[in-house]
Amino acid sequence: MKRLFDLALASCAAIVLLLPVTLVALAVRLTSKGPALYWSDRVGRGNSIFKMPKFRSMRIGTPAVATHLLQDPNAYLTPIGSFLRKSSLDELPQLWSILVGDMSFVGPRPALFNQQDLIALRTQHGVHELVPGLTGWAQVNGRDELPIPDKVKLDVEYLQRQSLGLDLHILWMTFVKVLRRDGVSH
Repeated sequence: MKRLFDLALASCAAIVLLLPVTLVALAVRLTSKGPALYWSDRVGRGNSIFKMPKFRSMRIGTPAVATHLLQDPNAYLTPIGSFLRKSSLDELPQLWSILVGDMSFVGPRPALFNQQDLIALRTQHGVHELVPGLTGWAQVNGRDELPIPDKVKLDVEYLQRQSLGLDLHILWMTFVKVLRRDGVSH
């Protein structure tokens, strides 16, 4: 049921967002050197690695680490990078990952391949068996501001409570938070 919901919603969103996605891609290309998309190695279901696309908000050559680990994240942002992140427009290409089944609309956010502490804690609690999401329970309850143990607690809570009703609630909360730009630090 969840996969059918994801396919239907992602297909509709892809059609509706075709023009905005094209405009953002063009804006990225015109304001910085390099491709419009950045393909990040992420950890998916069962700890398998997949390539997740995002609009590039960081300059070419930025280290492949979580943003909070960079000494000065703002120094690496492209001219429109901060706007893309705060508006969550950088996430739009992940519709592709939902369509191909690497991601779902709702689930724990996929860890970077080198976030060993997060991967180990999720594996310990069984969260690694969930399909990662574009948004999730941790994202609507703190996003970038949460320490890893707190994120995993929320991921475990989602694992135990998952349902279509909870997914719809999380999607609504995500929509509201994106409009308010809540919980974005870079």
